[in-house]
Amino acid sequence: MTSSTRRDWLQSGLALAAAQALPLAAWAQATPAAEPRFSPQVGPWRRFEVTTTVTVADVKGATQLWLPVPDLDTDYQRSLDNSWTGNAASARLVADVREGVRMLHAEFPAEVAAPTLTLTSRFETRNRAVDWAQPVVALEDPAVLKLNLAATELQPVDGIVRKTAQAATQGAKTDVEKARAIYNWVVANAHREPKTRGCGTGDIRTMLETGNLSGKCADLNALFVGMCRAVGVPARDVYGLRLVPSAFGYRELGGNPASLKGAQHCRAEVFLRQYGWVAMDPADVLKVMRQEKPEWIKDTKNPLIAPVNKALFGSWEGNWVGWNTAHDITLPGSGAKATLPFLMYPQGQNASGRFDELAPDSFKYVISARELSA
Repeated sequence: MTSSTRRDWLQSGLALAAAQALPLAAWAQATPAAEPRFSPQVGPWRRFEVTTTVTVADVKGATQLWLPVPDLDTDYQRSLDNSWTGNAASARLVADVREGVRMLHAEFPAEVAAPTLTLTSRFETRNRAVDWAQPVVALEDPAVLKLNLAATELQPVDGIVRKTAQAATQGAKTDVEKARAIYNWVVANAHREPKTRGCGTGDIRTMLETGNLSGKCADLNALFVGMCRAVGVPARDVYGLRLVPSAFGYRELGGNPASLKGAQHCRAEVFLRQYGWVAMDPADVLKVMRQEKPEWIKDTKNPLIAPVNKALFGSWEGNWVGWNTAHDITLPGSGAKATLPFLMYPQGQNASGRFDELAPDSFKYVISARELSA
C-alpha cells in the first residue's frame, strides 16, 4: 500500500475503513423544513473520508485509471491524506500545478485479469460565508488572477460571451455589483435540465449562440464564471462531490454517503477586491427551483427558493468536497490529443478505448463517504 499527504508526501499505513451508510430511504425522504432557513455560517471543521473503488468490467489489454483527489487547501477545506490498494503495477499521485489539479494515476499490465483499485481520501471541510459588512484588503498572486481571467476551450471571454456579460452588467461599477448582476442574470435566464448527462460540459458559447441556456452545474456555473471573466472579474469553477445530506433539509443540496453515484457537483467562486475569493452557486439555486418539489418553481421570491437564492451569493455549506479548479486537462500517459474540460469523475481506458465516466455501473466504480471524529 502506498500513501501520500499533500504537504510531505510521506508514506504511511492508513487502513481502509468501510463507508458509514445513511439509510437510502432516510436520505431520499429528507424534506425541507416548513420555514426553510438556508444560511450557512462559518463553523467548526468536519472531517470526512471518501472511498472510490474501481473494478474494471471490460478487461481488454493494458488498463489505466485516473482518479481525482482533493487539491484544495483553503479557509474552508484542508487536505489530510490519500491512500490506495489494488493490483496495479504502479500507482502514484501526479499533479499539474499550473492548472491546479491532482490525481491518482494507476497502470495495470495486460496480464492482470481483473484490475481493481481503491482510493481513500481524508480531508476537513466547513461552511463558508462572506461577511459583506467587513471588507478587507484581499491579496492574491497576480498570476492566479490572470489565469482566472483567461479563456478556456469551452469558456471563451470574447464574442457573444463578452457581449452578453456587458449587457447583463450595464450600470454596474464595482466588481461586487458585476458579480451580483451576472448571478441574477444566470438565475433569471438559465434553467436546470434534469435530462442532461452527468453535470454537463460547460460549452457556454454554444449555449449562448443557440439560446438554449439549459443544463446542469458544469454548464450553469460555467456560464457565470465565463461571463464574470469576460467583464474583468476573476472567477473559477470548483469541481467536487456532495458528501452528506444538507443540514438545512433541502434534499437536492445533499448526497447519500452510502452511494455517491451522481453526487458530483461543480460550484463557483469569484475574486472580489475587498473580500477575496467568495463562494457562488447559481446552479444550485436553479436545481432547487426545478427539482426540490414536483412542480417547477420559477419565482425566486417563493419562500422555498428565496433563502437559497440569497445565501448562495456568498456562502456554501460544508457538506461537499472540492477536487480542483482545473480546465483543459491532459491525462498523463493517456496518449489522447484532446483534453478533458474538467476532472470531476473517475477516468479510465484500455485497448477497447476510453471508459464512460458517466456510467459508473459499467465503468465500473462506486464512491462512498463517511464522517469521522475531528
